[in-house]
Amino acid sequence: MGLLTGKTALVAGVANPRSIAWGIAQAFHEHGARVAFTCLESTQRRVTKLAAEVGSSLVFPCDVSRDDDIARTFEAAGKAFDGKLHILVHSIAYAKIEEIRGEFVAVTRDGWHRALDVSAYSLVAMARAARPLMTAAGGGSILALTFAGGSRVSPGYNVMGVAKAALECAVRYLAYDLGPDGIRVNALSPGPVPTVSAMVVEYFDESIQRLRTCSPLLRPITQADVGNAAVLYASDFSSAITGATVLVDGGMNTLVASAGSHPRAGAGAVEHP
Repeated sequence: MGLLTGKTALVAGVANPRSIAWGIAQAFHEHGARVAFTCLESTQRRVTKLAAEVGSSLVFPCDVSRDDDIARTFEAAGKAFDGKLHILVHSIAYAKIEEIRGEFVAVTRDGWHRALDVSAYSLVAMARAARPLMTAAGGGSILALTFAGGSRVSPGYNVMGVAKAALECAVRYLAYDLGPDGIRVNALSPGPVPTVSAMVVEYFDESIQRLRTCSPLLRPITQADVGNAAVLYASDFSSAITGATVLVDGGMNTLVASAGSHPRAGAGAVEHP
């Protein structure tokens, strides 16, 4: 029996097979959860095909910048899951490419608002919509995906770093508000994973190379790594953990900057996936 047998999960943010959210959905399915998805209308056909791979036909188009879309999505999820939701995954972020690249000081007011609305406020709106369904389930787990650029400068991440900082702070406040309902709220902060969206971030290839040659584990982070962590923090095995930002980065965060830029002795002697 899997760690999530009998649980229901709504995973927001799958766009393609390389999405971190897809790795999480696969892990949830492997551990027995029933999984539903939200996605952009433009990706619905693609996500529907992926959903079928984990035995799901529950795909709800949702523009998270629209409150009415969020309300419809959670109403549909509630009907599909008999009024009970145990797990919500928020893996949603957006900023225009020109707002990410270049200098942060050049960010526009519109770009700022858009990035924080879609990437951070949407977590609050979705948590609010999930609350009655999770309360009916006797509690639940909300997981948000973040990145180290929300707590430290990651050149080329810019306004998205600010959005992730807001997201992480929202996680802590939501954990405080929803704790009495038995709802836990945590963030997972993976190291660089080669998703389609990550390819637009400057210096991304260099970050992957540092993981291969400098990190304690001497390998990059995979979808499966993040999926396994998500299973743990969605399950009852983490029932006393809330308000946390959990690093899934192969230990890269433990190194000072100078160590993170110099290959370890013998690095590369062993092949890593």
